[in-house]
Amino acid sequence: MGKVTGFMEYERIEEGYKPVPERLKNYKEFVVGLDDTQAKTQAARCMDCGTPFCNNGCPVNNIIPDFNDLVYQGDWQNAIDVLHSTNNFPEFTGRICPAPCEAACTLNVNEDAVGIKSIEHAIIDRAWAEGWVKPQPALHKTGKKVAVVGSGPAGMAAAQQLARAGHDVTLFEKNDRIGGLLRYGIPDFKMEKSHIDRRADQLKAEGVIIRTSVLVGAMPKGSKVTNWSKETVSAEQLRAEFDAILLTGGSEQSRDLSVPGRDLDGIHFAMEFLPQQNKVNAGDKLKHQLRADGKHVVVIGGGDTGSDCVGTSNRHGAVSVTQFEVMPQPPVQENRPMTWPYWPMKLRTSSSHDEGCVREFAISTKEFIGEKGKLTGLKTVRIEFKDGKMVEIPGSEKTYQADLVLLAMGFVNPVATVLDAFGIDKDARGNAKANTELMGGYATNVPKVFAAGDMRRGQSLVVWAIREGRQAARAVDEFLMGFSDLPR
Repeated sequence: MGKVTGFMEYERIEEGYKPVPERLKNYKEFVVGLDDTQAKTQAARCMDCGTPFCNNGCPVNNIIPDFNDLVYQGDWQNAIDVLHSTNNFPEFTGRICPAPCEAACTLNVNEDAVGIKSIEHAIIDRAWAEGWVKPQPALHKTGKKVAVVGSGPAGMAAAQQLARAGHDVTLFEKNDRIGGLLRYGIPDFKMEKSHIDRRADQLKAEGVIIRTSVLVGAMPKGSKVTNWSKETVSAEQLRAEFDAILLTGGSEQSRDLSVPGRDLDGIHFAMEFLPQQNKVNAGDKLKHQLRADGKHVVVIGGGDTGSDCVGTSNRHGAVSVTQFEVMPQPPVQENRPMTWPYWPMKLRTSSSHDEGCVREFAISTKEFIGEKGKLTGLKTVRIEFKDGKMVEIPGSEKTYQADLVLLAMGFVNPVATVLDAFGIDKDARGNAKANTELMGGYATNVPKVFAAGDMRRGQSLVVWAIREGRQAARAVDEFLMGFSDLPR
């Protein structure tokens, strides 16, 4: 722990933001991280609470009290060693994880939680600046070959762990660059892609072969995605060439909204909109980029993807941005004694909302309207929940002007073609069916084929993807060698 009485002496210190007018001019990160003194003060607030609920609240089980104490003591190099022992990519989680560890912090019962995420952010940024993040190639090779299909955080974590165990790992990615939804879903202003590129270089130095623009299976019929692969590899080819295969693709099938007028020009999935801007930021030339300039934008979906659409639309220069959420507005402050240490339901305002956005809750879209095939607006109705059912409120109908509607209502399951190519059994939601038991975990019904991350559990957080990638790597290593020294 840090200072014994620190939690009574110091207030929580939040990371800062650059001013809205400044950050709207570009797609650069705008969070101002803690300096060394601020991080030390924040770490001093970590209590000697006996049971570190933060550790259990964190899906990768970061050893939070230990690295907090090391930061307080000024031992940054050991702090990154502790952090890396459970988390392959703290620069990802330190930027985009919602920090369930802070919800579980003992201080959060009746005070402001320790700023764990900001300390993690400070540790990894210091480590990169000091040159402490280095490749860790295996000392001995096993001669076993593993294919990891999908290069999001689950795939990257699994590939790194398996390479460090001595296996020959090939990481396959259907897009032109690795990173999955970190690359083509998360906007650059939340996480610049140089962080992925540095880790890609580290993976290569550790022996991972990265093959981009390679689609495993077949292209989904009617796909509108423009950044897909040029080469196709069959499931049979992989099974013949590799000793084990780990499927770590994302949950990319967007939830649709089937109401009258859905076929009007001007209605798009968020994952048609967001990847294009990320590609442009990377220097790619796109014809007919989907943009929000001069448009009245309505984002349907109140989660993180919707928030990302808000921030991107404002940077494009939208005339107005409105975000719809079908659920009622949650309370501004949760009842902490009732919800702690679990993730609370409360109103969350993102940095994108602060940049300009009207938020509408308990609202449902009834119909899209337009002229000459082009979207001009949408008809809505207010709703409420009665006896566990969603019902419309009579007389609450309203029409909103809209030139662009972005559907950001979440993702229902992985693109089925990969799973179908291997003959993988699916659960009721269309995800790969694979358990997470200690022995034989993450194995599918197909011999030597494993599944982890969003492909197995459905749409989830980056920290869950890293956890599953690490655990699946151990399961694959154990399958290949009969035992595993990799951490679970």
